[in-house]
Amino acid sequence: MSYQVTLKPSEHTFTVEENEFILDAALRQGIAFPYQCKTGSCATCLGNVTSGKVHYPDGLPLTIMEHEHEQGKAVFCVSVAKSDLELKVNEIDSSSDVQIKTLPARVNSLKRLADDVMEMTLKLPASESMNFYAGQYLEFIMRDKSRRAFSIANSPSNEEYLELHLRQVPDGIFTNHVFDSMKEKAMVRIEGPFGNFYIRDTSNRPLIMIAGGTGFAPIKSILEKLIEEGDTRPVEIYWGARAKADLYRNDLPEKWALQFEHINYIPVLSEAKDEDNWEGRTGFVHEAVVEDISDISHYDIYMAGPPIMINSAKAKFSEQGLPVDQLYSDSFEYAGAL
Repeated sequence: MSYQVTLKPSEHTFTVEENEFILDAALRQGIAFPYQCKTGSCATCLGNVTSGKVHYPDGLPLTIMEHEHEQGKAVFCVSVAKSDLELKVNEIDSSSDVQIKTLPARVNSLKRLADDVMEMTLKLPASESMNFYAGQYLEFIMRDKSRRAFSIANSPSNEEYLELHLRQVPDGIFTNHVFDSMKEKAMVRIEGPFGNFYIRDTSNRPLIMIAGGTGFAPIKSILEKLIEEGDTRPVEIYWGARAKADLYRNDLPEKWALQFEHINYIPVLSEAKDEDNWEGRTGFVHEAVVEDISDISHYDIYMAGPPIMINSAKAKFSEQGLPVDQLYSDSFEYAGAL
């Protein structure tokens, strides 16, 4: 048995087989769904079911709250159709100059920003470019065809290099190679850009930018773009980390806050060390947001970081009255093989 799926507002249609994940069916038929993890962890493929029923064979993913599910929100990478469907999805614009490419790249530089964070810059061939939206990510393609995803940290206006912030993961095959043996001028193969985490130009609401750990990378890309464009919407930047050393580019948001009146920066440490001599905010970063801002419903929120931060923040912000369509997130899934 198969079901018919109609997408709004594009009116694109495709079929999904019984027990086939909706995202898999869309990609198989050339539909440009946004996606990232394909495990239900990141909510990149989040959309609305406006007609019909979907089912989650492995249970409701953590990225969907029960009330969101009841309102018709769905994550399509881990859901199957139980009837014909009408869906509202932010399809990737095929007419855009942002096109997915597979390219060789040379490692231009490797710089440790912290004990477990490496800044890598990549240089593409002179005849090639990778256009992307600030906040998107790329994937390294390994020799065994597996992939490793990392957010692009620079503004799209920088066409010379692609900047990445890589956190070393315990027992991580790829990141251990980067930290222990990769050399400058090494050749890699990449594909991108991917992801639905980028600034929306349809809203003039003030912004809250929340980073957890290396979630600062896509936030940095977005903020650099906004600054370059002269966007003066009020921006509250919150960066949550364990200890002071984990705020590995603390100088950047500090500089932005000093240079621009519309930008405010609040770093938050959850496990400050004695030697940090920390006099700033402590606790969980999303709780600091709620403490500071009495009515977050007036804001658009962009947050990037580990799943536990994203899920906790979503639940808390929902309780505080934030409409679900005013929150955009990029959940960093750190698998052991990274």
